[in-house]
Amino acid sequence: MNLDALSKGFKAIFDCEPTGIASSPGRVNLIGEFTDYNDGYVLPCALEFTTQVAFAQRGDDLIVVHSFQYPNEQDSFNLADEITQGDSQWGNYIRAVAFVLKRSGKKLKGMNLLIESNVPQGAGLSSSAALEVAVGGAFNHVSDLGLSKQGLALFGQQAENDFMDCQCGIMDQLISAKGQKNNALLIDCESLETKSVSIPEDLNLVIINSNYPRKLVDSEYNQRRIDCEQAAKKLGIKTLRHGTIEMLNVAKPDLTSNEYKRAHHVISENSRVIKATEALKNNDMASLCALMAASHYSLKHDFEVTVPATDGLVEICKGALQSRGAVRMTGGGFGGAIVCLCRDDDIKLIKQAVEDNYTQNFNLEASIFVCKAADGFLIME
Repeated sequence: MNLDALSKGFKAIFDCEPTGIASSPGRVNLIGEFTDYNDGYVLPCALEFTTQVAFAQRGDDLIVVHSFQYPNEQDSFNLADEITQGDSQWGNYIRAVAFVLKRSGKKLKGMNLLIESNVPQGAGLSSSAALEVAVGGAFNHVSDLGLSKQGLALFGQQAENDFMDCQCGIMDQLISAKGQKNNALLIDCESLETKSVSIPEDLNLVIINSNYPRKLVDSEYNQRRIDCEQAAKKLGIKTLRHGTIEMLNVAKPDLTSNEYKRAHHVISENSRVIKATEALKNNDMASLCALMAASHYSLKHDFEVTVPATDGLVEICKGALQSRGAVRMTGGGFGGAIVCLCRDDDIKLIKQAVEDNYTQNFNLEASIFVCKAADGFLIME
C-alpha cells in the first residue's frame, strides 16, 4: 500500500490527517539461529516487507488502533489505567509496547493509530518485531521520548518478553530498527555492537515460506531457552556465548541430553556466524553452502526445531542448486520459512524445483519471495 492510501484510510477512520508514518521492516536471518538470547552472534538483514503505522496525537490518554489487516476489529485502551491484555491478539502488541514504555517511567500521550503491513505472518520473517519497532517509533515521535534506534529495539524486545511472554533475543527488533540497504548486519548480542556486511550484487535472497501451520511455538521456544540457560549454569558461565565445545564435552556427564544438544547447537552456530560473515564479504559460495548446511543440520538434530515441510524444502533446493547456492531453515522454526542464497540464473531453477516437488510430497503450497536487503526503521512526515 502506498502512503497516500494509508493516509486516506487514516482520515476516513479518524476524521483527521496523520501527523506521520512510522515504518519498520521484517527480516530474514542468514545464519545464527537461537544464538541471540544466548548473547551470541547473528547475521540478519532487513527486508523490503514493511509494517507502516500512521499516527496522530489525541487530546486525551486513549490509544485507539485500527488495522487494514483486520478491518472488523479495533482496540483501544487508556494510558492512565493499568495496561493489561485485551481481546485482540494483534492489539496486544501495541499494548505491550505501551506497557514497557510506561513501566520505564516514560510519559506517553494518547494516539490514533492505523496499521498496514505486508510482512508475511507466520513465516518466520518477524512481523511482530516490525510492529513493535514501528509502534515504539510512533510513541517516540509523538511523546518526544528521545529514544535511539537501539532504544526502540530494546523496548520492543521487552514488550515481547514481558507482556507477550515470548522469550526472544534482541536480533529481530535490532535488525528491524537498524537494517541497511544492500547489507546484512553482524550483531554481537552481548555488546549490541553492529557491523555492516555488504551483500554481493549478484547474490539473491530467496525466501520460501513452507506455509506449514505453526503450533505451540511459544512454549517450545521458551523451553529451549530454559535448556540453554540450564546448560550455561552447569558449565559455570553467564551465557553459552562464553562456552566452547571442549568445555561442553567436559561437562557432558552433568547435562541432560537436551541441555547438551541445545548447547552444542548454540556454541557451534556462533562459530559458523563468524565464518559466514567472512564468506559473505568474499562472495565465497562454497563456504556459505557448507556453513548453512551445517546450520540446518544442527537446527534439525541438536535444537530440534525443523519440521518435515521445512526439511523437505531445504532438500528440494539443495538438489536443484547443488553447490551453486546455500540454503537452510530460518526464523523461529516449527514451520515458517527457509532462505536460499543464489545467483540470478538459479532463481528459476529453485522455483521450478519447488513447484515440481513440494506440493505433491507435503500437500502444502509454498510462497516464494525474491528479496533484497533494505533499510530499517524510519519516520515519514
